[in-house]
Amino acid sequence: MDKIYLLFIHKECVISSLIPSREDLWFLPLGGTGEIGMNMNLYGHDGQWLMVDCGVSFNEPLSPDDLGTSEIVCADPRFISEQKERLVGIVITHAHEDHVGALPFLWRRFKCPVYTTAFTAEVLRRKLVQVGLTDQVPIIEVAENESKKIGVFNVKWLGLTHSIPEPFGMTIATSAGKVFHTGDWKIDKKPLLGDAFSPTAFKALAKDNILAMVCDSTNALKEGFSPSESDCYDGLLKTIAAEKNRVVVGCFSSNVARLVALGRVAKETGRYLALIGRSLTNMVSAARVTGHWPDDLPIIEAAHLGYLPKEEVLAVVTGSQGEPRATLSRLAANNCFDLSLDADDLVIFSAMRIPGNEQAIDRLVAQFKGRKIRTLQAHETNLMIHVSGHPCREELKQLYAWVQPQIAIPVHGEPKHLDANADVARLSHVPQQLVGRNGDLYQLAPSVSVRRQQVKVGRIALLR
Repeated sequence: MDKIYLLFIHKECVISSLIPSREDLWFLPLGGTGEIGMNMNLYGHDGQWLMVDCGVSFNEPLSPDDLGTSEIVCADPRFISEQKERLVGIVITHAHEDHVGALPFLWRRFKCPVYTTAFTAEVLRRKLVQVGLTDQVPIIEVAENESKKIGVFNVKWLGLTHSIPEPFGMTIATSAGKVFHTGDWKIDKKPLLGDAFSPTAFKALAKDNILAMVCDSTNALKEGFSPSESDCYDGLLKTIAAEKNRVVVGCFSSNVARLVALGRVAKETGRYLALIGRSLTNMVSAARVTGHWPDDLPIIEAAHLGYLPKEEVLAVVTGSQGEPRATLSRLAANNCFDLSLDADDLVIFSAMRIPGNEQAIDRLVAQFKGRKIRTLQAHETNLMIHVSGHPCREELKQLYAWVQPQIAIPVHGEPKHLDANADVARLSHVPQQLVGRNGDLYQLAPSVSVRRQQVKVGRIALLR
């Protein structure tokens, strides 16, 4: 069957809509390839599309020329929303905001089933309530090693390790070939949540004739292995055990493993753990409901912090990227209702500095230091107060060696990360490496190529 090209007239613009034939297997990133955040990927085969992830970024400009930023930003879904009858489903790999955060805002444009695991489904349902979509979105829960037929795509879920409960990659099988989409992952042999990374399922893929591996590139510039979440627990314990004043830890609300680590640290150091911020309390509540929060780790109400001696305070807050409306910024401005900080208290940044956020973080640190409140970032200490949830080069090498794909497709990273991932794949004897950007059409079958900028892409503001 020949490829079909349809033209739509929309707001006085002509838009070309690509439709894959039965012989075609396509990969089309709309967001997250050439940047970190706002992941949105499409697979095309036999007249249908499957979306993998639908995420956001925070405090980003909508274009390179935009001097201002918008608070919540996602990839423009216009290409697929204008042919939503061909979108057979949306698969969410895990519950981090850059993979699921846009879905509640965009689902009305798609109106198709969502497939994900129990924890991510719980997080998603809470988000849907907030946008008036209670019980309106069909969510199909899946488990490790389970397979689902979604239109012309057969999807199987494979368990990984990451910094959040139930992170999954998946194989996506069609009559034109099979793809392994990694999602976010690392090789963690001592995770605080879930089982240790097991290579068994991935070694088995070598016998499965994987055509392409679409792979996380975030740490592809870093040698070695990413440290374990257990190492981070040890580093935070040593850091906080030495303190005599209040300690505040800024981290991502969705990093449940880090929250569990801090709960254990509080217990070991005689402190009381409190969470300040709705996103944090929601995430821990979802972890409790799905059995991922240990029963022996209590959390107190944030309103009680003001009654405690300073040496018993351990507060976890959002805003580690310098977001102006987040709790860390309010603490720096002495404008947080639940907690006030004094000179010589300590603020720990237990999160990576996402590229592009450096100036906002530095301004926040300067504000704390202006009040003689101490701060500690990961690059300022030899102790492990933050570890990444993404694979470094040796981990990438191992996964390529186990899976043995014919094609490597680096995603989830800036251009330098994608190039570094492709370099690892080449050194790992993967025959072909395809490096592209959002809007490029990766043709995986019947022939292999990248057609540059076949789809117009951009960003839209979900909250200004």
